Amino acid sequence: MSLTQLDNFYLQKDEPVRSCLLALREIILKQDDAVTAAWKYGMPFFCYKGKMFCYLWVHKKVLQPYIGIVEGQRIEHPNLIIEKRARMKIMLFDAEKDLPVKTIEAVLKQALELYKTGVIKVK
Repeated sequence: MSLTQLDNFYLQKDEPVRSCLLALREIILKQDDAVTAAWKYGMPFFCYKGKMFCYLWVHKKVLQPYIGIVEGQRIEHPNLIIEKRARMKIMLFDAEKDLPVKTIEAVLKQALELYKTGVIKVK
């Protein structure tokens, strides 16, 4: 079995960032059966019914893993930051600390609602 670019993304990270990203992946995937993992733009993306919903990355300056919420500008949450992005917002995590699972799930639920209610059109 050969590894995909998606597999390699996680494997190339050092601990504790790798474990943090893998834990975030699990949290995202268990939010809804229609959420799937994909490799787009050279990064791990998660789609809801084929529409890009969020992604994982490591912040270049602070070197912390984060979830990028594609439609972040439509969500108000104190843990989401926009930086210089027009549409997306991110939620940074300290890989040395326990993940705030309930907070992550609340933000993901808000984001998914945009798709489920038709604010963001899905196929």
